[in-house]
Amino acid sequence: MITFTDVVKDYPGARVLGPVTGEIATGGITALIGPNGAGKSTLLTAIGRLLEPDAGVITVAGLDVRATKSDELAKHLSILRQDNHIQARLTVRDLVGFGRFPYSKGRLRPEDLRFVDEALEFLNLTALADRFLDQLSGGQRQRAYVAMVLAQDTATVLLDEPLNNLDMKHSVLMMRQLRRAADELGKTIVLIVHDVNFAAAYADRIIALRDGLICHSGTVAEIMTDAVLTDVFDTPVRVHEVEGQPTAIILR
Repeated sequence: MITFTDVVKDYPGARVLGPVTGEIATGGITALIGPNGAGKSTLLTAIGRLLEPDAGVITVAGLDVRATKSDELAKHLSILRQDNHIQARLTVRDLVGFGRFPYSKGRLRPEDLRFVDEALEFLNLTALADRFLDQLSGGQRQRAYVAMVLAQDTATVLLDEPLNNLDMKHSVLMMRQLRRAADELGKTIVLIVHDVNFAAAYADRIIALRDGLICHSGTVAEIMTDAVLTDVFDTPVRVHEVEGQPTAIILR
């Protein structure tokens, strides 16, 4: 379980997050939604200890994120940032191998290679394993970064906009694979998505932020309503059923 209590982040002249208090249950997919500037990435990166909050306590699997040693935390928690740019000329296999660093310290053992191969296969990247990253499409590169995170083999996976650079078809494929990772590998996946319909189709729970605060949190059925989404995005939203799936549209 992830818990966060009275978490605050300020920048000069502006509060971008908090105070926020809540928890994310173990297992399944939890989606963070909300308008631009709502505080989604700030909360996610604070949970992943890539950003230090000004106040509050965050725990993952009972470990205090701020107090736990990095190499220990990295065995429980992995995170993929939105700005995941690596300048070095690496192959896909090299990149995915970085996910094993908390265990291998750079010297991949047979066990580490097994995790790398499994992550490549899971994301349908085996045929591209020996290609350089700069030879890939944006969508293929994004899948390679997600494979790197899965190779880390942590119970909790944080993904900041994993659908970046993906068209509609590949966004669907990515969400299906993440759904499989939650169901078949037992991962707790927390991700940021801009399209609430992807959250509705693939997540178990949704946390909605606005103006740096959590304004709604609950199941898909509880969040995917006209009133809630209109409040979150401050614009009229209509939710209707499409083949049994709640789907939101903005009313113009």
